Amino acid sequence: MNCLHILSSEYPPDVGGVADYTRQVAEALARAGEEIHVWTSAARETTEASGVRVHPDPGRFRPPDLRRLGARLDEFRPPRRILVQWVPHGFGYRSMNLWFCLWLAKRARAGDRIELMVHEPFLQFQPGPLRHVCIALVHRVMTMVLLGAASRVWVATPAWEPKLRPYALGRTVRIDWLPIPSCVARASAETALGPAITPSAQPIVGHFGSYGHDVAALLEERLPGILDSDCQPVLLLIGAGSDTFRAALVDRHPSWAGRVHATGYVPPSALASQLEACDLFLQPYPDGITSRRTSAMACLSAGRAVVTTSGHLTEPLWMESGAVVLVDVSNPTGFAEAAVHLLRDRAERARVAESGRRLFDRQFDVAHTVAALRAA
Repeated sequence: MNCLHILSSEYPPDVGGVADYTRQVAEALARAGEEIHVWTSAARETTEASGVRVHPDPGRFRPPDLRRLGARLDEFRPPRRILVQWVPHGFGYRSMNLWFCLWLAKRARAGDRIELMVHEPFLQFQPGPLRHVCIALVHRVMTMVLLGAASRVWVATPAWEPKLRPYALGRTVRIDWLPIPSCVARASAETALGPAITPSAQPIVGHFGSYGHDVAALLEERLPGILDSDCQPVLLLIGAGSDTFRAALVDRHPSWAGRVHATGYVPPSALASQLEACDLFLQPYPDGITSRRTSAMACLSAGRAVVTTSGHLTEPLWMESGAVVLVDVSNPTGFAEAAVHLLRDRAERARVAESGRRLFDRQFDVAHTVAALRAA
């Protein structure tokens, strides 16, 4: 049995993509026979039914917290393998926790094996407040420190590799793509929620996500061409923030009120029944669909057709596989037309759904993540 220590800024009961991802991977590794310790800002120390041991020692990742965390890690036999779920905004200090990066570098010099799972690399330079420029600069210093400490780097999308490589400063560090699996757990009879809406002859279009400003704006821009079409579909909004988004949506479009429903936050154990209630998913992203989008992975794993956007981060596999219907992010009319076409054409919708499910099984199932981490 091997021992793996996972450092994450969030873990359930925290809500978020990194929390869901970390728990799913930790539990899958534990089922495969690995000894898994998750170090996070959890409420209490516990051993879950899956065998994953959760430790709250990191606190807020401040220097005193890191000293305590280091002392706890030193109780384990060296060298320790430490996998960091890296999102720069997750570790406090207004996303500029250089202390944490230096602490990891010190652990590496002492002999521990540091690996990074990069969900997001750093803030992009773009016009805006001077504060954002300062944060972007500090993020790059943090990246240089981390890449100097890491023996292995995993990335959620291949698009991150060329962004990270210059900050290795010529050092040879292996960077590999580790696709993000679905956050959906198959619901049991005890945990499954019934459909959020009463089945009817009307098709049901869904959106799953957290309803952040950028995605929500894209979604709302595309909805009139779909909801006001002759298909007259029902809209099911799934995920944390969906109820707030629904309230704003029907306030601006009162004629939709009877056809727009929201679930609010749904735990992974009960998510499958909500996703499977939908006939089609609308998943626009400002940078395009990528393999790091857990919401898209969830829709594919449910075996439902997805209409989504292509953008500057979209990997070639999405076009090559035919697993989703891709429309350029700058074309909201084309997006709505593609969705309406699938609502009218049941056979084509089924074909896209099957292609998506095959791609998910072939490339994104958590078993592939477990195999890669165990072989490393």
